[in-house]
Amino acid sequence: MKRDLISILDLTGSELSALIEDAIRLKMLRQEGRPHQFLFGKSLAMVFEKSSTRTRVSFETGMAELGGHALFLNPQDLQIGRGEEVRDTARVLSRYVSAVMIRAYRHESIEEFARYAEVPVINGLSDREHPCQIIADLMTIREHLGHTDGIRLAWIGDGNNVCNSLVLASALAGYEITVASPDGYQPRADTVEKARNAGGNVTLVRDPVEAVRDADVVATDTWISMGEEADRENRLRSFQDYTITSSLMNKASPEALFMHCLPAHRGREVTDEVIEGRQSVVWDEAENRLHAQKALLVKMLGRDV
Repeated sequence: MKRDLISILDLTGSELSALIEDAIRLKMLRQEGRPHQFLFGKSLAMVFEKSSTRTRVSFETGMAELGGHALFLNPQDLQIGRGEEVRDTARVLSRYVSAVMIRAYRHESIEEFARYAEVPVINGLSDREHPCQIIADLMTIREHLGHTDGIRLAWIGDGNNVCNSLVLASALAGYEITVASPDGYQPRADTVEKARNAGGNVTLVRDPVEAVRDADVVATDTWISMGEEADRENRLRSFQDYTITSSLMNKASPEALFMHCLPAHRGREVTDEVIEGRQSVVWDEAENRLHAQKALLVKMLGRDV
């Protein structure tokens, strides 16, 4: 039976941990220059409604290194851009490729695509979740701290798709997450409830200082995601006290990690000093998108690392 990854909760805690272990193993194989073409003859359709750097390059490079092939597609390349229904495109692509990754504006579009596709479908980003990013984030934390269970993670800023997935993943990986956001920009209430019902430890606050106190990881993201440009001025005003500075990082644990999924807007959500500082693991985090997604592709296409 095919498996999809639409939400991070489509994985169990043990599956998430195993994926991270596989990603670390694949990273080592790559560093040692050892071939690992587990997906020879397989193909991945990559459907992009939104522009991308890390998602596109990591999936495309990952498939090449695994011996497979990736096809970059945007709505203008497909008949879906001229009105073909999502369900019809899903059925057709399923006859051609081994899996589909979709980066979409609406989460519901990916859910609909997955309902009609006969091959695995991966959420490469939606307005609700970003599960691929979270696998890479937790891989990075495990590499630097040795584990995720019991750590304290502070999210500062917009309760966006990445934040939603981190909130949900707390139920799988055993960490505490405190989210500091201004009124009107908290993570989705139904997401918080779902995480708590699944055993996640989630706290919502307004004060960034309260959130980062004794945190092991401090994370943030852009204040203005793609599709939110019309709300730009309101967001800049609302988030003006949510910039991660060295002073704020000093309230966290002395060896706390700083994480940002990128692209970063220096001087807004984070200062240049922090993102370029000794506590920043942003570049490891970005690299690990490649290894985490390779592990995910191998697992979803029924192979073993």
